[in-house]
Amino acid sequence: MTTFEEQSEGHSEAQVRVHVFRDDALGDHDAVGLAQAIRRGEVSAAEAARDASARVRAVEDRLNAVQVHLDIPVHGSGSGGALAGVPTFVKDNTDFQGLPTGHGSLAFAPRAARRHAPFTRQFLSTGVTVLGKTRLPEFGFSPTTEYEAGEPVRNPWHTGHSAGGSSGGSAALVAAGAVPIAHANDGGGSIRIPAACCGLVGLKPTRGRMVANAQGRQLPIDLVTDGVVSRSVRDSAAFLAAAEQHWRNPKLPPVGLVEGPSDRRLRIGLLVDSPNGVRSDDDTREAVTETARRLERLGHTVEPVELSIDPHFTDDFLTYWGMLSFLIGVTGRTLGTDFDRRRMDSLSRGLRESYARDWRTTPGVLRRLKRTRLAYAAAFRGLDLILSPVLAHTTPPLGHLSPTVPYATLIERLVNYVAFTPVNNVVGTPSISVPATRTNPDGLPIGVMFSGRPGAERKLLELAFELEADQAFRRLQDV
Repeated sequence: MTTFEEQSEGHSEAQVRVHVFRDDALGDHDAVGLAQAIRRGEVSAAEAARDASARVRAVEDRLNAVQVHLDIPVHGSGSGGALAGVPTFVKDNTDFQGLPTGHGSLAFAPRAARRHAPFTRQFLSTGVTVLGKTRLPEFGFSPTTEYEAGEPVRNPWHTGHSAGGSSGGSAALVAAGAVPIAHANDGGGSIRIPAACCGLVGLKPTRGRMVANAQGRQLPIDLVTDGVVSRSVRDSAAFLAAAEQHWRNPKLPPVGLVEGPSDRRLRIGLLVDSPNGVRSDDDTREAVTETARRLERLGHTVEPVELSIDPHFTDDFLTYWGMLSFLIGVTGRTLGTDFDRRRMDSLSRGLRESYARDWRTTPGVLRRLKRTRLAYAAAFRGLDLILSPVLAHTTPPLGHLSPTVPYATLIERLVNYVAFTPVNNVVGTPSISVPATRTNPDGLPIGVMFSGRPGAERKLLELAFELEADQAFRRLQDV
């Protein structure tokens, strides 16, 4: 069966909506609904995997979201997991035993991983069935999944636009209905950005909520947290609770299974423009202010808030990002013996070369970044959560953030796009992207973001449940 494709009025043939929702074992179930159907015996895990694979094959030539598609799916640990039998994908920057980990790069030929990464084991403990690996931009450095050579990952809502990054492959598959849920991780917004671009729920957990990877523990600031992108709040909540059954950080309050809104009314801060001075575009501002009006109608208190971060924050974050690229260039042979840093794409090379010029500033950069937690904590005095945009402007067309764009221009565009999400990575705090509205006339999703103090995942999920119950998130198959 072919994909559903609908021509967007006034646009070229390449710019269409694409989805593969149909009457098969998956239907239009979310992950929790499919797991329940499997437990009831209405469908089998094998049927779900078979039909998901068929959906992936049907949509892949339009979305380019898949790095590896397994002939034989790998089932999670036992049938007792909360998401037992739910088909999914792992992002291709995370080791999965027997599969190569390519990190989206042409700088080396990846070899098969000898063992699962710690997070992979945690992911499999939920009972999911892994069908393969999804694509990401090189080393996850970009907020769009595009390449110097090869096809980009396309947004199923509008295939002429970005699916976001770095978890763009996962988000495209979930939004298009190929699988209900997929692995994502976030080092500067890489769960929340593609969730916003593709009309999904994307929760970035608190630092330390998920099992840590070895590389992150060795860095002065561990930016990256693993999680998922999903089409419903309950899927993200169910995943988090199931992952906690595998391993729970004793230094954080347990989340448990969140199943709906709370009766507690919250004090929520409203941040419309970025703390680094970037003004949000009109569509984004309207999405955030309309969400604030909805919250007030639901009985919450919303008030303006200032997040007074260091004026050097953006430059410092870019320097730290450049340090990561520099370290990859130095240690790349651990990824593959043929690693050649000259084959890294222009964004990675530009970040690396910029750091090589400015490396002496590293101690000051680290001090200032670590102090960001003080400004963040100060902003939360008297507040429960903060509402903001996910991104400073709506989803750009493919090419706007491509690594083929000259480095200086590309960095300026990145800074003016990814202006809200990195603070949570530096401070280590949780935040969630939820769908809010859509652009006119293109119909692209716009997400809004809620951020909390460390360990506030339950509060974030409860509020997301309330917004979803108040006004169901618009689904691609219903457009």
